[in-house]
Amino acid sequence: MFTEETNKSAPPGSASKDELLTWLMEEYGDMVLRLAFTYLKQRQLAEDISQEVFISCYHHLDRFENRASYKTWIYRITVNKCKDMLRSWTYKNITYKDMLVSLLKSGSKSTEAQLVDREEREAIFEQVLNLPVKFREVMILFYYEELSIQEIAEMLNLNTNTIKTRLHRGRQALQLKMEGVGIHGTV
Repeated sequence: MFTEETNKSAPPGSASKDELLTWLMEEYGDMVLRLAFTYLKQRQLAEDISQEVFISCYHHLDRFENRASYKTWIYRITVNKCKDMLRSWTYKNITYKDMLVSLLKSGSKSTEAQLVDREEREAIFEQVLNLPVKFREVMILFYYEELSIQEIAEMLNLNTNTIKTRLHRGRQALQLKMEGVGIHGTV
């Protein structure tokens, strides 16, 4: 197996398929789960999608061509599986049950300040989750997953200008939603 000293930015050199899958899960598992949650808004479904993503990765590792990074490849699989789920009859007939727990951790602030910051982040993220999918996905990928516009364009198979437009329109829609619920701040 891998030690804590393993270079997390590159896959192990001559690893077996099982070792490579383990590395991919350790490296990208949390990000896949977060991304799936942003689409599906339900933790259990996000966990199911996460498992499906890595099962799919395992079955297709021998076909990975290194034209993209593992990160982009896994994100694209995740996005596609989430979109498939959103189109499915099952998903359309499920009620949302889970509430979002803070994605970001606060630094060394007072307990009161941490609570206020957490509530603010959760309120903003909740508004992001209420955006239409085409705006929500680029906002999540750009701001929360910190992907570049180029990486998002490749992942979603869209033009970079389309991504920029969706980011701009998403920010505008988010600003309107935030003003509507009384959350003030910069987007």
